[in-house]
This record gives sequence, C-alpha cells and structure tokens, in this order.
Amino acid sequence: MSYKAMAHIHSLNGEMAEITVLEEVGNNDYIVDYKGVKCHALFNWFVCQFYVDDVYRRVDK
Repeated sequence: MSYKAMAHIHSLNGEMAEITVLEEVGNNDYIVDYKGVKCHALFNWFVCQFYVDDVYRRVDK
C-alpha cells in the first residue's frame, strides 16, 4: 500500500516536498518515489518526518 507524505529532500538541501512511500524494506528504511526517482528514505520518529536521499541512495531496479 503506497501513500503520500511530506519529506526533507537531499537534493533540495533539506527543503520539504511531497513523496510517495512505496514500501518498507528494513527497520526504518523505506523505498519512496520522488518525481519519478525511486530512492531510499529514513523516518525520524522524534520529529515524525521522512528524510529522502535522492542523491546517493537511488534504487536502480
């Protein structure tokens, strides 16, 4: 089940943008879609926000 959320985006220097969370692949590790790019994201439970690394943690498949 995918859902939309707001997240801090690495390529935007931490600015917020909308993502689509596609699946949880590990403990606090998610595959997300940001503007057609699939990449990894972490969820920070202390501030309840996603952090997307669309620069170094892209998913190739």
